[in-house]
Amino acid sequence: MGNVRDTLKEVAAAILPVTIVVLILQIILIRLPLEAILQFLIGAAFVGIGFFLFLLGVTAGLLPVGELIGKRLPKTKNIFIIVGTGFLLGLVVTIAEPDVRVLAKQIDQVSEGAIGSGILVLAVALGLAIFVALAMVRTIFSIPIHYLLIGGYILVFGLSFFVPHEYVAISFDAGGVTTGPMAVPFILALGVGVASVLRSGSSAAGEGFGLIGLASIGPILAIMLLGVLFQ
Repeated sequence: MGNVRDTLKEVAAAILPVTIVVLILQIILIRLPLEAILQFLIGAAFVGIGFFLFLLGVTAGLLPVGELIGKRLPKTKNIFIIVGTGFLLGLVVTIAEPDVRVLAKQIDQVSEGAIGSGILVLAVALGLAIFVALAMVRTIFSIPIHYLLIGGYILVFGLSFFVPHEYVAISFDAGGVTTGPMAVPFILALGVGVASVLRSGSSAAGEGFGLIGLASIGPILAIMLLGVLFQ
């Protein structure tokens, strides 16, 4: 019951402020038709219900399973299995990420099909999967994360000079949407699980975190490379 109450508080803290602000704007400024406001309120209610159920699912299933997988992988003592599993999980959770789907659909509509949603989702998923695999390599060999972050962003900013400007904007949005509610809990739990077995004591937390920041570079580079190919 405590978990349910905490989840309800999180949902209320996320949904109510937006709802209240929109209603205040409706009263004093925007004056939308009553039908539009009713649709908004119904939509907010459905979002709240869905968000509540999603967070319960994350707490009950995704986080524990992700961490258990992370703890089991190092016991195989096979680098290729650890890295390959990280790649595969990064790929599938990104494809399932609703934020990525929303971005891909909007870009498809705005570009009038010039940038297809399917190829965009695939590029983002591959980019994140490759960098999740790289994060597994970092954990295994204790590579300082700032080396990879600095190197990754040097590559990002260097490549941005050769990419059409619209792809630069899309690429950074793609890096942002991959840190959504589906990918983050599972990948983060996976990283913490692997680090907790390979590292002991307080260093496990330092090794396990930072994975999302590193992984989000992958989609940025993937969309930029897509822009180079399509220009």
